[in-house]
Amino acid sequence: MSAWAAGVVLPQAEQITEQLALAAERAPFEVVWGHQGDAVRIEVRQKDASEYTNAAEYTKAPTVPVEEWGVTFSGRLRTQWAKLALPGSAARAADDWAREESRGSFWLGFLADASDLLAGTLDPDMVPAIVAQIVVPRLSAWCAVYTSDAGLGPLRPSYLWHADEARIDSLREELATIEVPPPQRPQTVPLTIGDYHVLAVPLLARGRGLGVMLLGRTDRFPDDIIQFAEDIGRRAALAMDNARLYAQQAAANRALQRSLLPPDNPEVPDIDYGVIYEPAGETNEVGGDFYDLYRAGENGTWRFAIGDVCGTGPEAASVTGLARTTLRLLAREGHKIAHVLVRLNEAILEEGERARFLTLLHGEITPTESGMEARLISAGHPEALRLRQTGEVEVVATPQSLLGVFSEVTFEEDIVQLNHGDVLLAVTDGVTERRSGGRLLDDDGGLAKLLAECVGLSAQAVAERIRRGVQDFAPEPSADDLAILVLRAP
Repeated sequence: MSAWAAGVVLPQAEQITEQLALAAERAPFEVVWGHQGDAVRIEVRQKDASEYTNAAEYTKAPTVPVEEWGVTFSGRLRTQWAKLALPGSAARAADDWAREESRGSFWLGFLADASDLLAGTLDPDMVPAIVAQIVVPRLSAWCAVYTSDAGLGPLRPSYLWHADEARIDSLREELATIEVPPPQRPQTVPLTIGDYHVLAVPLLARGRGLGVMLLGRTDRFPDDIIQFAEDIGRRAALAMDNARLYAQQAAANRALQRSLLPPDNPEVPDIDYGVIYEPAGETNEVGGDFYDLYRAGENGTWRFAIGDVCGTGPEAASVTGLARTTLRLLAREGHKIAHVLVRLNEAILEEGERARFLTLLHGEITPTESGMEARLISAGHPEALRLRQTGEVEVVATPQSLLGVFSEVTFEEDIVQLNHGDVLLAVTDGVTERRSGGRLLDDDGGLAKLLAECVGLSAQAVAERIRRGVQDFAPEPSADDLAILVLRAP
C-alpha cells in the first residue's frame, strides 16, 4: 500500500478485508489486493465455493463506504470484492508527498535509501528497474528508462513501470511512437504523451550519456520535483556506470582465466583422469592457480602440471601464462622435466619486478603393462599423494625449491609406479589450506584421510569427492582458488 501511495486508506482496507473474510470463514480462501489507478480492489477468493451454501453471507455490503462491491463466479471460483477509492490520483499523491516531505529530513533519508538501493547491485540490467520503482509514485505516475549498449549506439527501452499496472501495455505502445531525446546535456527536456506531461532526464556519468529517464504525470512538473528527478538521475547514472564497469572487468577476467586453462579436456588413451578448477569467491579477480595435461611425444607419453602463482590479478596471470606456454613449448622440443623447470625458473626471474613465486607439480606419465609410470618433480608444491587399491595413502614426491626465487637451482625426478587402480592426487593450497576456524583441512593428514575413502572410484569421481570434502569442511566461500588433478591407472 505504501508503494501505491495508498497508506492513508490502510485502516479502511483492513476493515473491508476482515468483513469479506468473515463471510468466508468456513472455507479456505485467498486475499488479493490490487491497485487500479485511483482505487484499491480487495478480493477474497474461494475455490469449490459451491460446497458452502449460505448466500446471505455473500450479499452484505461492507460497512465502509466503497465505490463498488459484489460477488463474481468463474467456474467453481467465487470472488467477493470491493473497490475502495484513493484520495487522489498517483500524480496527486506524488504532489502531496513532495510538498510535505521536501520540507523535512525525509527527502534526505529517501535519497540516502535510493543511493543504497542503487549501490547494492552490480548487475547493469537491474539498475533501470530499481530506478523506475524508486520514482513511482513518489515523483510521477510512471517511469520509462532507456539505455544504450555500453553507453554507445541508439537508445532502447530497458524498463517501464506504472503506478497502475493495468496501463503498462498501453503506455508502452504510446512510447513506441515517440523519439526519445538523446542524453547529450545535463538538463531536462519537456515532452507530452497523451494526457501526460513528460520529463526527460538524461542519465549522465563521468561525462558520458548512458541513457534517458522519462517521467510522466497528468499535471506539470513543479520545480522541486524536477530537482529531485535530476538528483535521482545522477545517482542512477553513476550506479549504472559502475555496474557496467564491473561487468566489463568481470567478463575480461573470465576470458583471461579461460585462456590460462586448457581449451578442452584431451582424450588420453590408457589413462583415466579427472580435473576440477574453481576460481575464488565473487571478486572476479584472476587467480594464480592452473593445471594442464598435454601430449609430450609420439610414444604415448603425456605430461601434466598443476601450479599456484603467488598473488592474484594481471601480474599473477602473466606468470601463469608464461609457465603454461613454457612447459608445452619445451616438452615439444624434447626436454626432460627437470630441465624444463630450470628453464622456467630462469624465465620467471627474467620478468624482473613482475616476477611472482610459483609452486608447481610437474610430471610425465607413461602407460605400462602393470599400470603407468610417473616421473614427478614437486617445486614447493603441496604434497602429491598415491592411493593404492588396499586403501593405503602415501606421499610420492620429494619437496624441492619453488620457482622464481633462486637463480641457481637443480631438480631431481621422483619415479612413481602406479599399478592398476592406483590413484595419483595433486591439488593446490586452496584445498590443503582450506580453513574452518583455527583448523586447516590438511591438519593431521586430513587430505590423505579424504583420499583413503576413494578406493575403487574413477578419477573424476575422486576429484568430485575431494571437492565435496573441501566444501563440507568449510561451507563459506573461499578466498583462494582451487584446482584438483587426479590420474588413475586403469
